[in-house]
Parts: sequence; C-alpha cells; structure tokens
Amino acid sequence: MNVNLKEHYGLYIGGKFVPASDGAEFETTNPATGEHLAYCAEATWEDVDAAVNAAWKAFPAWKKVDPIQRAEILNKIADRIDENAELLATVETLDNGKPIRETMAIDVPLSSDHFRYFASAIRTEQGTATVLDGGYLSMVLREPIGVVGQIVPWNFPFCMAAWKLAPVLASGDCTVIKSSSATPLSLLVFMELISDLVPAGVINVITGKGSKSGQYILEHPDFRKLAFTGSTEVGRNVAVAAAQKLIPATLELGGKSANIFFDDCNFEQAVDGLQLGILFNQGQVCCAGSRVFVQEGIYDKFVDAAVKAFQKVRQGDPLDPNTQIGSQINEAQIKKIASYMEIAKQEGATIACGGKRAAEGALKDGCFFEPTLITNVNNKMRIAQEEIFGPVAVVIKFKTEDEVIAMANDSTYGLGGAVWTQDITRAMKVARSVETGRMWVNTYNQLPAGAPFGGYKNSGIGRETDLSILDAYTQKKNIFINLNTAPSGFYPA
Repeated sequence: MNVNLKEHYGLYIGGKFVPASDGAEFETTNPATGEHLAYCAEATWEDVDAAVNAAWKAFPAWKKVDPIQRAEILNKIADRIDENAELLATVETLDNGKPIRETMAIDVPLSSDHFRYFASAIRTEQGTATVLDGGYLSMVLREPIGVVGQIVPWNFPFCMAAWKLAPVLASGDCTVIKSSSATPLSLLVFMELISDLVPAGVINVITGKGSKSGQYILEHPDFRKLAFTGSTEVGRNVAVAAAQKLIPATLELGGKSANIFFDDCNFEQAVDGLQLGILFNQGQVCCAGSRVFVQEGIYDKFVDAAVKAFQKVRQGDPLDPNTQIGSQINEAQIKKIASYMEIAKQEGATIACGGKRAAEGALKDGCFFEPTLITNVNNKMRIAQEEIFGPVAVVIKFKTEDEVIAMANDSTYGLGGAVWTQDITRAMKVARSVETGRMWVNTYNQLPAGAPFGGYKNSGIGRETDLSILDAYTQKKNIFINLNTAPSGFYPA
C-alpha cells in the first residue's frame, strides 16, 4: 500500500493539530532504509501544559458520559481501525521496521480488539451494595480518576497506545499520551482517523524526546495517574515522579524471560516456539524468551535444529509480506546488540549462528541484525542476565525441574516466560514456581485482551489488557447510609 504521509505533523491538543509553541520539530525516518518519513513537533513545557489544561477542560463532561455511550464510542473506534487496517499497519511498518505480516496480523487486529473488549467490559461493570451491622447500607461505586499521563514505547507504538487508550476511555478519564520520538507516526495518523469520534480534549497527543516532553509529563503537577511502558531504568523515574505527587502509577517494564524446553516437548512445536519467543518483532519485546533453557536429553538435537531454523528465516524489506524478520529500531540499538556479542565472546560463550549486522544487498542501508543463538552459556553471564532487546537468545543446558526453576528465578526481572512439555503436572509445577507475571505453556507471545499482563520484580507494577486495569484508572467511592431512625445512643441525654 502506498501511503502519503504529511511532511509535517503537529501535536494533537484540544481536538486540533497544532505546532510546537516554539516551532521546533524532529525528523522520523524508516529504520529499514534510512529514508526520511516526516517531521514531527517537539513539544515544549508550554505544550504539555496546554494539553493537560485541555484534558481537564474536557473531563467534567466526559466523566458524565453514560457507560453505554462510551462503549459505543469504543466500538466505533475499533471499527475505524479495522476499516483502515492496511493504512495503520503500513505506517507502523514504515516507522518501526517490523514486518508488514506482523502489523497486519497482530498489531492492528489486537488493537481494535482491545477497544471492543473494554467496550464490553464497561457494559457489564456493576457496583456493590451490602448491609453491614444490620442497619447500614454500604454502596461502592467506581468513578474516573481524572487526567492521566501516559507514555508508550517504540517497539509496539500503535498496539501499546491501544492498551493505554482503551481503558482510559472506558473509565471516563482524559489523557495526555506521549509516543516515542523514534515512532511517532501511527498514533498521529490514528488521531486523524478518530478525531470525529472522541470529544475534543479527551485524548491529547504529545510528541518529542523522552528527555524533554517525556520529562515534562513526569514533572507536571496536575496528573492524577501515570502509566508507562518501556525500560526499567526509565520506569524507576516514573515511579519516583508518581510517588512525589502521591499518585498511582502502572509500569510495564523490561524482562529477561525464561523459555524452558523439557525432553518430552513436542519437538517441532518447540523449535517454532523458540522462534516465536525471540524473533517476533526482531526480539524487541519486553517479554521476549531470551533465556532458552533446554533439558540435557535433547540439548544437542535442539541446538542443531534451532541453528538451521534461524538460518532459514527470511530477513528483508519489512513491506514485503514474505519477510519474516525486519529491521531493528535504529543505529543505537544495532550498536547495543553488537556490543553484547563482544561481551558474549569475552565471557567465553559461543556464537552458534548470527552474531552480526545483516548488511548485504537490499539490507545495506537499514538497521538489520541477524537472528542469533549463543551457546556455552551459564546463567550468571551478563548476556544471560541483561536485557539485550534484539533477536538474540542464549541457550543454557539443565538437568532437573528444580534446577531450571532456580535458574529461571535467578533474575531481577519477572515479566514473561514459557514451559514446553507434554506432562501437564510438570507444566503446572514449573508455571506456578517461576516468579513471573505470565507463563505460557506450549506457546509464546500470545497477548490477547482478557488475560492480565504485567510483571513481577523489576518488570513492573500493575496489570494491563484485562478488567483489572480499570481499577488503576478509577477510584472507589463508598456511600454509607444509616438505615436506622433512632439516635446512635453514643451520647445519651
């Protein structure tokens, strides 16, 4: 699909696209080709303040919109996404470098489904009423929390925006949402598509560098909640900013997830699952299965099959529907991944396949890195403990269930993970014992609405993608009614 992008994109504040207050812009480029895509506004403090004010101006009316009406709006947004699926998928691929087959099959459909899920959720939402101590009625209602500051990452810019926006709208909140400066376009194009569906000021979109506009969001005094998806390092700053303002924060952060393969696994399915875990989105996934634990009985066979599978993966133009792995996000990420190859060698590990930039032929101008497997690894190595965020998996041999559980838990992270076995008892033992927010069994990287997603330990606070996130975007109101007509008797006459 040919996409006619605008040369300049403004901020979306109060229902209108406007330039930055000082006119500053930054360039966004296609990481697969290095080609220019567009210029986007670099928000100032004044712009963030204007967005916050616009959100608060819209809030009194929006919070009173009936849940049925809000549900209708959410469903209309989902329809609009589906109607423009190819456009949104193409913009996402151009700006991010991920294959079009992923954005068409996963990113965009998951996004529309999240809006439909929360449209349904609020239709079924009920308060509670309980009689206490025989004569008092306790009513519990859920009310919107107010104006929320949200920051989404560059690895899933459109899908993560949907994860944030759907529950915000469902809850009756207003938002100022910031996209990554590496991938600003899909959210801006999205707002062009839905501007007639959402009242002015309910959604405000800020673009710019995290060190500027992102920091302005953290520092602004008028948010009632912060929500962030990204690195653990930045997540700590978000948590501190929220604590200083005495407001809640939900944080979906980094990971170093364990992908565990037992001798009795369905071997063909398991090799496919290895690829699902680490090659999806070029390994730029917080819950990527980057630590691969293989039981000793199949270790050699598994590594041999995995190397052959990795070498067959089709890497190329992300817009080609036959491409299976696309571009990393930028040169900085390429350099980071390459630096870990040197660390691996210094630690005594072996690069079994890949391990270098892919720069031949049509790939020469892009940010491509070969699918990589590293063997002769122990769990204490930096490459087994630190998040690389690329198509790089370390393979570690283990003997017993207890041993692999201990190694899986020997991590500061706890976001995702998987276990591959045909023994349901073993699967449940391992899944329950690994300290992580989600464990897949005989699959990987399934991210549907309706299943809570979030991390343990340094992988974050809170859960998204299911009903529980509505608790984070609302506050409980208790109305306590005395059903008795007699005086309390606490102060007798």
